[in-house]
Amino acid sequence: MKILQLMPYYNPEQFSSAHLFNDLEQSMAELGFSLHVITPTPTRGVSNETRAEYKKRRTELRHGGAVRIARFSLFGEGKNVLLRAVRYLLCNVIEYSKACRIKDADVIFSVSTPPTQGLLAAMVKKRLKIPFVYNLQDVFPDSLVTTGLSKEGSFLWKIGRKIENFTYKHADRIVVVSENMKQNLLNKGVPEHKLSVCYNWVDDSAVTPVSASDNRILDELSLDKSKFYVTYAGNLGESQNIEVMLGAAALLRGRSDISFLIFGSGGNEEKYKAEARQMQLDNVRFFPIQPYNRVSEVYSLGAVSLVSCKKGAGKSALPSKTWSIMSAGTAVLAAFDKDSELDEIITRNNCGICVNPDDPERLAEAVEELYRNSSLCVKMGENGRRFVTEHLGKSAGTGHYIDVFNSLL
Repeated sequence: MKILQLMPYYNPEQFSSAHLFNDLEQSMAELGFSLHVITPTPTRGVSNETRAEYKKRRTELRHGGAVRIARFSLFGEGKNVLLRAVRYLLCNVIEYSKACRIKDADVIFSVSTPPTQGLLAAMVKKRLKIPFVYNLQDVFPDSLVTTGLSKEGSFLWKIGRKIENFTYKHADRIVVVSENMKQNLLNKGVPEHKLSVCYNWVDDSAVTPVSASDNRILDELSLDKSKFYVTYAGNLGESQNIEVMLGAAALLRGRSDISFLIFGSGGNEEKYKAEARQMQLDNVRFFPIQPYNRVSEVYSLGAVSLVSCKKGAGKSALPSKTWSIMSAGTAVLAAFDKDSELDEIITRNNCGICVNPDDPERLAEAVEELYRNSSLCVKMGENGRRFVTEHLGKSAGTGHYIDVFNSLL
């Protein structure tokens, strides 16, 4: 089977679900699949030197030639919203042009970021007349409403709903990452036979607990090993709700033995840094986002690691970083919808604490609670690690996707 994969972001770029596609690609190659990946020059989370190197590469082969990557030049992704939108549209136009030249593909596979990727894949399907599998990590335009970038019923929201409906109509299979997301789509009239739930997974053999004595980042960043650290790692955008973390840090600024570490980049990075300076938060430190091969060290730095989203995100997203935190044996502190699937998993398995996303006071209380009860904190980390190894391993996750592809032939 040959998969035509349309990817706006691809290795070596740093994005939240990068490891999922790397794992899936490897598993498919081992089973005899072939993949043709169409993607632009890398931009997210890479240096200018890396971009320059990849500009020279038009075609790459991976996994013994089973994966063929066709790259095209495109200007880098900046923080200007309008320029990013232009980049997305230009990327889609080029992807469409190149995809329509592929005559021997059996299935199209596309992701949901940016949301126009689904529209693109549906149009390629109509041209090539082959099935289309849509990987839905984030429901659009619901996410726009959650982040406050748009309102339900607005012009932008209506455009988003038309794109969403067109994509769902033409997708042959839609893989969603939570039961809540599945229900969201069912409520919008998507037939159940199109929907498959597959939780994002984590390679528990690659993301493992790292002791303080073995954690190189502590020494590299000159961090005091005796402190209680709350860590956040990931995108610093509108939907991540870093404000709640800064609010909790402000309430705990008198506690010299509790500090907050933020590893990330994104559109709101400078905004959050400015807010921390304005609030005089000397207990908050920002660092560049780290490569995936250092995830174990990053999530093992703190006694707890934070997952945060804007209120209402629970119906349209389930942050996969949660599983990496749990795989590293660290307690989860989630500022997330209390009636969400994530809250239910964390609470049922006693692997952390979930508080309302707009309640920095309760978040600060939860930090203090875990600080005072170090044995509980350790136990929650152990419970999370056990849950991941039993339910969210790589082979089960990749196998589910492969079953979806096989079912279309």
